[in-house]
Amino acid sequence: MSNAMDIVNQARRTDRLSMKDITTGLVEGFIELHGDRLYKDDEAIIGGIGKISGMPVTVIGNEKGTDVNESVRRNFGSPHPEGYRKSLRLMKQAEKFNRPIVNFINTSGAYCGVEAEERGQGEAIATNLFEMSNLKVPVLSIIMGEGGSGGALALALADEVWMMEFSIYSILSPEGFASILWKDAKRSSEAADLMKLTSYDLKELGIVEKVINEKNNDQWIDKQLLMKQMKSDITKKLNELAALPVEYLLENRYQRFRNF
Repeated sequence: MSNAMDIVNQARRTDRLSMKDITTGLVEGFIELHGDRLYKDDEAIIGGIGKISGMPVTVIGNEKGTDVNESVRRNFGSPHPEGYRKSLRLMKQAEKFNRPIVNFINTSGAYCGVEAEERGQGEAIATNLFEMSNLKVPVLSIIMGEGGSGGALALALADEVWMMEFSIYSILSPEGFASILWKDAKRSSEAADLMKLTSYDLKELGIVEKVINEKNNDQWIDKQLLMKQMKSDITKKLNELAALPVEYLLENRYQRFRNF
């Protein structure tokens, strides 16, 4: 097992499995839907409808981009309030048509610029948390790279949260943690070890239910094979969750977060 900072660096790589890979390789017949019906479309989040193993689903996720121009256009995967409002619009639509929701998270956090605050970033995240807690359809969230702060949690109030093996999930970055605690961002590696932000740590702590292996015998698993296995696991879990009476689904989701 790598040390925590090695995993942080792997989680930030631009050649990791991305939301664009998911919508082309894992979801069948994906149709992207745009806009929050209030301000504009936020390209940091890709959301829409499609099928997984023939099951109609709503899929939503962060897209960081793979080159400089795209990354700037997608704000490096850090959503503005309209990104979260778009996500919620699609989740409420999924509830209306009884479609399960699968969220794919890869963000260092919600965008913290002045304009995001002016448009109600905190309120948008809080509303997502409030509404997701009571969605009457199965919700599965998968952390694919970085899962940073409330920006990640706004898509992770789910029935189960899974993590890719080399992903991270934390309240802030190791650099931010070191800056606050020791006034020295250079101690980020030390901070990463303290923060328990790796998939192994969080599985052990009961924060996530499943770790998706990315390596086999020390070799990276091909993206297509990885998505094939993920599709099988997601289908099985969504079928299990869909079989539960709604009141059990909601109670289990409530108790999941009360346990923390």
